[in-house]
Amino acid sequence: AEDEVALFERDMKEFWIQFKISYGTEQNNQTSALRDLCKETLEALSEKWSKKLKEEDVMIDKIHEYNNEILQQSKYIAEKEEQLTEIKSKLNQEQEQQKNLTDSIQELKKELMKKMEIKSSKNKAAKKKVEQVSKIKALFKEHLALEMRRIPDEQLQFIFRHIDHKDPDKPYVCTLSINEQGDYEVTSCTPPLDCIAELQLKLRETNNFSAFVANIRKAFTALSYK
Repeated sequence: AEDEVALFERDMKEFWIQFKISYGTEQNNQTSALRDLCKETLEALSEKWSKKLKEEDVMIDKIHEYNNEILQQSKYIAEKEEQLTEIKSKLNQEQEQQKNLTDSIQELKKELMKKMEIKSSKNKAAKKKVEQVSKIKALFKEHLALEMRRIPDEQLQFIFRHIDHKDPDKPYVCTLSINEQGDYEVTSCTPPLDCIAELQLKLRETNNFSAFVANIRKAFTALSYK
């Protein structure tokens, strides 16, 4: 009986040893397989996330590029808007200058038209006056034997005839001009008249030219009887 018990105990020890060995090996195999699986999983995840991180880095780089492009475009647009503002300002200035120039031209045209009208009016008046003077000259020459001549130095010469009854063609001459002060001035009188200074002063005071000519003729006539 003791041998059987000892044999049983030995068999049990061997069984237990074999069981432990078998169980430990299986556990080790399972642990190794699990470790390998974990390693493969981690490697797969690492590769996947590494790829994602690279893709994200690429995306970030592209976003930075896009941001830089947008910034450059914004600067370009700002510069163009500034240039456009300057062009608009210059255009407005040119339009204002053009308007001012047009207004100035219109004013000059109006002023020129007025001057032309005034000149035309003066020309008409001068022409009318010349016609009147011509008629008066013709009248004086025909009825009073008076001839008027314009001589050098802007002088006007009056030649009276039919003064001396003994010699009707004898000329009596009086020359008149306008001095620097704008006054009438007798520059010569042939034959001389004592009253010429008085007649000159009266002409300056009254500006009555016809009366002056008549008085000169009377003075020459009176002189011819002396």
